[in-house]
Amino acid sequence: MYYILLDEIQMMGEFVSVLNGLASKDNCDVYVTGSNARFLSKDIATEFGGRGDEIHMYPLSFSEFMSFYEGNRYDGWNEYISFGGIPLVVLADTDEQKITLLKNLLQETYLQDKIRNAGEMSALLDILASTIGSLTNPNKLKNTFKSINNSKITASTLTKYIEYLEDSFLIEEVKRFDIKGKSYIGTPMKYYFMDMGLRNARINFRQMEISHSMENVIYNELRVRGYSVDVGNITIIENGRNTKAIKKHLEVDFICSKGSKKYYIQSAYLLDTKEKTAQEIRPFLKINDSFKKILITSNTPKPFYNDEGILIMNVYDFLLNKNSLEL
Repeated sequence: MYYILLDEIQMMGEFVSVLNGLASKDNCDVYVTGSNARFLSKDIATEFGGRGDEIHMYPLSFSEFMSFYEGNRYDGWNEYISFGGIPLVVLADTDEQKITLLKNLLQETYLQDKIRNAGEMSALLDILASTIGSLTNPNKLKNTFKSINNSKITASTLTKYIEYLEDSFLIEEVKRFDIKGKSYIGTPMKYYFMDMGLRNARINFRQMEISHSMENVIYNELRVRGYSVDVGNITIIENGRNTKAIKKHLEVDFICSKGSKKYYIQSAYLLDTKEKTAQEIRPFLKINDSFKKILITSNTPKPFYNDEGILIMNVYDFLLNKNSLEL
């Protein structure tokens, strides 16, 4: 039996014919890696469907990062949300080296393919990096381009650019799910970066809001653990002024599912007042099913269940314990 390992296969111009030739041999197992945007997962799935398995390699999780970080978890957290979990970057000695590596990776690995209008792609990536966890869609982005840059870029072109960034494993799209109606909502949706270091490098380490960063890290952790993740939407009717009925939309940050397991998760960096806590758990109280509801924050000493049966835990316990959702 022969084991053939091919690294950075996208550097080979005719890699499809090469892989087809190797795959036809009975005594060969072929292992292929690729990180360049030209080596797209959809292309591979089309060419080799049913003849192989795809393994999506994520950056280091926070737990993996802390397994060799020489410091406490609080300092490790600050390092992780700043520079991310790409091993090459993690192993660099200085902040300056980490920043240089991240910027080089963005340009040389993720964005080196020639695009007809690289300026528009660059601007799109800046917008997405500045608005992680915010609801948007190609039409909204088109209007942003028009108002800021007087650009005539179309929504369909922006959709193609977003798909390119997704296929490059730079961002992931998260759809909204109507919890009461039990159906997906077409638009808008959210986008999260697969690595916080790449996101921060793109915007030159500005706009590093801790709340949005924590939300992005929680999303990545759920994906690493193998969950499908959606954003939850709950429509309610309440009486407003003069008892006039008003429709409102409440949001659950994440609905994560794997087989028969399902969890509702809210991310809230600080629960510093009773009002803030009530605001965060309010969507949970409008959900009429028995699946576990979890509120993740940064200032809870240890996990506990409140009177409504909601599990409240700090982000460190969530990230460092692979069974944290089962507490």
